[in-house]
Amino acid sequence: MTLPPVSTPSDTRLSRPVQVAEAIKTWVVEHGMKAGDRLPAEAELIERFGMAKGTIREAMRILEAQGLVKTRTGPGGGVFVHEVSRERARALLGNYFYFKDLTIADIYQLRQALEPELVASLAGKLSPDVLAELEANIATYAEPSKTIEEEREQHIASLRFHALLAAQSPNPLLSFCIDFMVALLSDITVYRELYAPPNIELWQKGRDFQCRLVDALRDGEAEEARAIMTEHMATARALMEGQEAVMMQRFMTG
Repeated sequence: MTLPPVSTPSDTRLSRPVQVAEAIKTWVVEHGMKAGDRLPAEAELIERFGMAKGTIREAMRILEAQGLVKTRTGPGGGVFVHEVSRERARALLGNYFYFKDLTIADIYQLRQALEPELVASLAGKLSPDVLAELEANIATYAEPSKTIEEEREQHIASLRFHALLAAQSPNPLLSFCIDFMVALLSDITVYRELYAPPNIELWQKGRDFQCRLVDALRDGEAEEARAIMTEHMATARALMEGQEAVMMQRFMTG
């Protein structure tokens, strides 16, 4: 039986395997396929897309590199639709920004816009277990750091607080964007050593904001939560930009 042809994107800037990979993605969506569903066998794909075996195989390698399909060997094997994990998506997007020389201001411009709205939407909706998890996270930096290594770990832990909040959003795009920015800021803090020298004001004010925020979230005070997070982001931005300036001075005089 001759299969109806499937069109491929006509953008000549894309190589033929990339065009086929895009066409396969479109075909998967149009057919409502889900993670775990098996793709047609190679021979069927060759006939369906009207492409040579080498082009189809290269297209599948592209999709596998993107994390969108997974190959299993042995009995019951084949190529299956695969859901990209948040961790993989975050890593791939992080690679894009690796050489962009992002600044603290770049990241906080988005954090200041998104995180106050996130917490306002979560006020009064978090379970006791989640509220307890947030408080347990804050407890890991209950005292000022005594060493530079402890200062680094406290910075990472304080950012984890925001990742925990992001995970509670029913909006997957908002959740991912905030989680990605938190991960990006955590990585930048570590490899640019923005935790040095220790900043007692950053620790004290950040912890105070987070404690007040948990109370507002528990009490269902949406506007209070928004106001606290707005001030928290503005204060953190100013102090982190100060840390960034210190780092640049060390770099210039080092």
